Amino acid sequence: MSGNDYGAALKPGERAPASYAASAVASRGREHTEPECPTRSPFQRDRDRVIHSTPFRRLLHKTQVFVFHEGDHYRTRLTHSLEVAQIARTIARQLRLDEDLAEALALAHDLGHPPFGHAGERALDGIMADYGGFDHNAQSLKIVMRLERKYRGFDGLNLTWETLEGLAKHNGPIIDERDNAVGKVARLLHPWRSLQLEQHASAEAQVAALADDIAYVSHDTDDGLRAGLLQMRDLKQAPFAGGIAERVFAGGDDLEDSRAIYELTRAMITVMISDCVAETRRRLASLEPGTPEDIRMAGGPAVAFSEPVGADIRNLKAYLFERVYRHDRVMRVMGDAELVVVDLFQRYLTEPALLPEAWQFAVRARQGRRLARLVADFVAGMTDRLAIAEHRRLFDATPELR
Repeated sequence: MSGNDYGAALKPGERAPASYAASAVASRGREHTEPECPTRSPFQRDRDRVIHSTPFRRLLHKTQVFVFHEGDHYRTRLTHSLEVAQIARTIARQLRLDEDLAEALALAHDLGHPPFGHAGERALDGIMADYGGFDHNAQSLKIVMRLERKYRGFDGLNLTWETLEGLAKHNGPIIDERDNAVGKVARLLHPWRSLQLEQHASAEAQVAALADDIAYVSHDTDDGLRAGLLQMRDLKQAPFAGGIAERVFAGGDDLEDSRAIYELTRAMITVMISDCVAETRRRLASLEPGTPEDIRMAGGPAVAFSEPVGADIRNLKAYLFERVYRHDRVMRVMGDAELVVVDLFQRYLTEPALLPEAWQFAVRARQGRRLARLVADFVAGMTDRLAIAEHRRLFDATPELR
């Protein structure tokens, strides 16, 4: 295999990490020094800590598009995260990157989502406007750095610098951290080591970000079709998906619905992965990186879709936004969900004694902005069904969310 083919000569199943891949052996370490694990690399250990964390388990009952009681077969934040991880590993192997780091980042990227998905985030961000707002990416970083408390010697998960850096910057460099929610949280680590927010993230973090795009446009298309918000005949005119549908059903569209939907979405995933790998290899050949730092110091993303496919995906997102995320049925449910989140936040803020006993010690030491942030942390950690149950306990009337 050539040393500069950027994975093109890899055989199926073959692994050959490149010099520009993140190295667990040369990791910049953890905030709190720990003995190395004898059976796992540092990045494997990060992945396992995410999987065994309480916030990761809660994702099972947090909304992707549809609230849990609307159906058993729609995706949740947990299944979405697992699908992102699978796609990230596939791309990372093809590009000779560290699959374990890419997987850890994919699994952790949505840990900070509140109940009811982006509706819950909008509600918390609005109600927290006077206290610094709310951002799920910043919350994910805060969870793994401080909020998860299960280890004797430290708060958080004590993940490696590379994983923290990837979580902070997977959506790109942060130029002015003073006005950025993620940047403000990242400053907690400054006494230990800067996350170099002004630089690009590792190639593995960039892979995780694009894997997220691939997963949610394909699988939200899937869920939209299964929910009846989209029709296959209409989707044939949609950006990106339409051309793929025409190819998939060129021999006839007599497949039963469930098979037709799956054939379409798996073809979409294949096209996006293939394009990402090809475009990234082209960029790597131009950049000629020799170390992970060369990726970080590049003037732009090293991992990307080609411009035509990237434009098609952006247009498909706009199509889904209008026909799925802003569908009357979804908007009605999400509007009620926002009211649930706002009600809970306001009630806990004015009556913090209603918070669970385990939170009362922290409550006694806080007021004003710090109390509001504590309440936001608690509400953001709720699952959809806990939020509904708590609302029923504390209020006389609770929306049905249907």
